[in-house]
Amino acid sequence: MKTLFVLLVTLFFNLYAAFAQADETQELYIIGTMHTVPKIVKNSYKPLLKKALKYTPETIFVEAPMANDTISWEYLKKGWSKGYQNFYALSDSLQKTFNFEENKFDLLLNKEFDALSDTDLDYLINSFGYLRDNANHEFYQYIKRYGTEGAKKPTRHEDGDLTAKLALHLNIKKLQGVDDQQTNKEYHEGWNDCYKAGSKNGDNAINSKLNKKQYNGAIIPGLFGALGNYVNSKKSLTLLHTSASFRYVTAPSDGCSNGTKYFDERNERIAKNVAKKMNESGDTKNILIIGAAHVIGLTEEFRKNHPNIKLKLIDDSI
Repeated sequence: MKTLFVLLVTLFFNLYAAFAQADETQELYIIGTMHTVPKIVKNSYKPLLKKALKYTPETIFVEAPMANDTISWEYLKKGWSKGYQNFYALSDSLQKTFNFEENKFDLLLNKEFDALSDTDLDYLINSFGYLRDNANHEFYQYIKRYGTEGAKKPTRHEDGDLTAKLALHLNIKKLQGVDDQQTNKEYHEGWNDCYKAGSKNGDNAINSKLNKKQYNGAIIPGLFGALGNYVNSKKSLTLLHTSASFRYVTAPSDGCSNGTKYFDERNERIAKNVAKKMNESGDTKNILIIGAAHVIGLTEEFRKNHPNIKLKLIDDSI
């Protein structure tokens, strides 16, 4: 009888532990974005914001370089983006001149958004610049410019119309940059070489048809305020993935193959960055806001290399 009792107690605790572990399963909600949208569809981020607010994430991951990713910043300081070039120069200057105090920084981050004065915001903006944290440098600049309610008119970009408003509403003080641009130079070189080859072998015409198909599919949803939902449909995400990763190519070349290779490797490293941060935080509800062309590749990466993370997408057929 005593043995039976011990077995029953052991079984009970094993089942309890299993259910507790199931409850702690970490989720990642991936939302694909259009970056900057045209004025005619300026309200396109409203439906995506509504979905994100309903999900109520604890952590917001964004397509911005990580502060400690020295390899990406070594490229970006003279890379493709003037914005990143300017930010790196500012950060470099602040690291030489700004008096960063970690205790003061932490104290200000613990304040409610509404309690932050302009002086407080300036200190946080400079601090994030000093730390080379581009995502939060821009986030707190947005707060200083538009206030804690956010911009009244659409900014037409994911950072303002989706990310910032989501963070403000949920009182999330820091965004988590997870992008990786370590091989973007090589990706763009492959892109250029692939385009040159495609102009001769007909692959550019194939890509043009894909782009036209994507554009035509977006017209009606865009007119009815549902562009974000369309962009996150399986059809749209597959078209964007195929085009950005050069998987439409019928006449392989070194340039196209390199483009595919570096695009896939970027997605692999982004997924690794997200998984690492999720493991460190332990948060159960997380959201990743990223360019829609990356969603299919990232989904494949998570399912292959990080199967413990439960994925959630707008189109649950993916």
